[in-house]
Amino acid sequence: MSELKVSVVTPDGPVFEGNANMVIARTKAGELGILHGHVPLVAPLKIDIVRLKQDSGEEWIAVNGGFMEVNGEEVNILADTAEREQDIDVDRAERAKERAEQRLKEAKEQKVDAITAQVALQKAINRIHAKNH
Repeated sequence: MSELKVSVVTPDGPVFEGNANMVIARTKAGELGILHGHVPLVAPLKIDIVRLKQDSGEEWIAVNGGFMEVNGEEVNILADTAEREQDIDVDRAERAKERAEQRLKEAKEQKVDAITAQVALQKAINRIHAKNH
């Protein structure tokens, strides 16, 4: 099986540079599995896990929005934020989840911006999921 060159980059710098046999990502249109030779595309990403299937196993990266560009031989992900599973501090993510849940509860009670609280909650849950898969 041919490999894809994969790059995951955030405004803070590269998160992953390497090869994968398959890249699985959730876009706004649904989940996509990318293999070598895939038709070129650009797709907005949802807050979710990007899975990199490699000969040695599978690597998970928590991606919080951004775009994926595919050209058949390369997959470039430009993410708002991203963390490899081994870099995730689960205790910190759990605290962020609790804060987001509290803000969401307060938003419902006080009719403030629930969308911001929901996004923060999604990001925290995504990080926890990537670490604990």
